[in-house]
Amino acid sequence: MTQPKQPTPTQAEPTWQGLKPQANGKTSGIPEGLWKRCPNCEAMLYAKQVAQNLHVCPDCDYHYRIDAIQRIEQLCDPGSFEPLWANLAPRDTLRFHDRIPYKERLKKEQEKTGENDAVQCGRAFIKGRGVILAVMDNRFMMASMGSVVGEKITRAIELGTETDRPVIVISASGGARMQESALSLMQMSKTSAALARLDDAGGLFISVLTDPTTGGVTASFAMLGDIILAEREALIGFAGPRVIANTVRQDLPQGFQRAEFLQEKGFVDRVLHRHDMRSEISRVIDYAGK
Repeated sequence: MTQPKQPTPTQAEPTWQGLKPQANGKTSGIPEGLWKRCPNCEAMLYAKQVAQNLHVCPDCDYHYRIDAIQRIEQLCDPGSFEPLWANLAPRDTLRFHDRIPYKERLKKEQEKTGENDAVQCGRAFIKGRGVILAVMDNRFMMASMGSVVGEKITRAIELGTETDRPVIVISASGGARMQESALSLMQMSKTSAALARLDDAGGLFISVLTDPTTGGVTASFAMLGDIILAEREALIGFAGPRVIANTVRQDLPQGFQRAEFLQEKGFVDRVLHRHDMRSEISRVIDYAGK
C-alpha cells in the first residue's frame, strides 16, 4: 500500500512567520507591515495603497517622509538617473565622540542604508528635461549636512553651471552635522558661493523643501533658489519651535514653521501636493527657457 503523498512547501498550509503576535501570544493573522496607521487622521491604511499613492495618505493627504531612492523614482523619467560621486565617504577628522564615536556611528549608518552619506547626486531627466539633481536622504543621520554632503551638492551646482542644466536640490535635513563641527558649518558658505557663480552664469536653481528642512541647510542653499517649492505641511525653519518660543518669550502663530505659513510671508513661492511636484518642476524649467 503506497503512502499518501506529502504536500510540498508550496502546497502546505501557510506558515505564520512574520505575523504579528497578540498579547495572548497568538498570532493576529495579519502579516506585519501590511497595514499602517496615518499619524495625522489615524486611519488604518493598506501599506501598498499608500506606496502607490506616492506615500501620501489617501484619506487626508498627509505626506509621509520618503528617502532619496523613493524621491528619485517619483521625480525622474524611468532609468534616467545617472549617479555621480557615489564613492565619496565622510571621515572622522576631529575624532568626535558623543554617545558613541563618530567613526562607529558612520559605519552603522552606512550598513543600515547602503549609502556612504546623506545625499544622492546625479544627472537625470524630468519629463524629458535634462537636470542636475541632488536629493538629501533622511535615512542617514536625518540627512545632516557634513563635509561630503556639502561637497557633493557643490559639485552638482558646479556641474549645472558647466553644462547649463537646471540644478534641483531636494532638501530634507535636520541641519548641520554636529560631529563635524566647523567643517560642517563651512559647507553653508561653500554651497552658497557655488550658487552665486551659477547665478552669475545665468543658470537656474530650483530648491524643493520637504519635511523637515531645518538648521544650516535652511540657512544656506535651501532658501537661495530662483524658485522655491515646498511640499504640503513641510516643517521649514532654522531653530525648533520650542527653542524659538523660549528665546523670544512670546506666543507664536499656529503652524508658523509650516510651508503654507512661509508661503503667506513670501519665503516660499509655491506649496504643492506631491502628485504635482514632477509636473511643476518641468513647467518651471520650460518657463525659464532651460
